[in-house]
Amino acid sequence: MAAWTAYLTAFHLLERHVEEQLKADAGLTHAQYEILVMLSAAPGRRLRMSELARRVVVSRSGLTYQVGRLETMGLVARETCASDERGVLAVLTAEGAACLERTAPGHVAVVRELMIDLLDRDELETMTRAMRKMEAAMRRSPAPPADG
Repeated sequence: MAAWTAYLTAFHLLERHVEEQLKADAGLTHAQYEILVMLSAAPGRRLRMSELARRVVVSRSGLTYQVGRLETMGLVARETCASDERGVLAVLTAEGAACLERTAPGHVAVVRELMIDLLDRDELETMTRAMRKMEAAMRRSPAPPADG
C-alpha cells in the first residue's frame, strides 16, 4: 500500500507541475504536448490516427478531440491516407514543430528538477525496469473498452 500511495501522490504532483508549465509556456495540456512529441519523432512528422492513439495511450475519440484542438491552434493538420482513403493521418505543422521547440526546454527542466535529478543512476535504472515491466504486462492484458 505504501508503494501504491507514494506512486499516486508523486505521479499526480509531477503531472500537475508539468501541466502548469505547458499551459504557461504554450497553452497546451500534457496530452497535447505528447501528441506533438510523437508526431515530431515519426517519419515525415505524420502518423495514422489509430497508431497515434496507441502511442499516446488514449482512446480514439479522446485523440480526435485533442487533435481537433491542436488543429484549431494550427499545430497539427489532418490528411487522408494516400494508401487507404479510410485512414486519417495527423501531421505536425511547421508551427507545431516551432511550438514544440520553444516549449521542450521548459518541459525538460521541470521533469529534470522534480524527477530525474532527484534520483541516482541506480534508482533511475530500477524505476525504468519496473515501469517497462508494468507497461509490458498491461499491453498484454485485455484492455477494457476505450470508448464506452
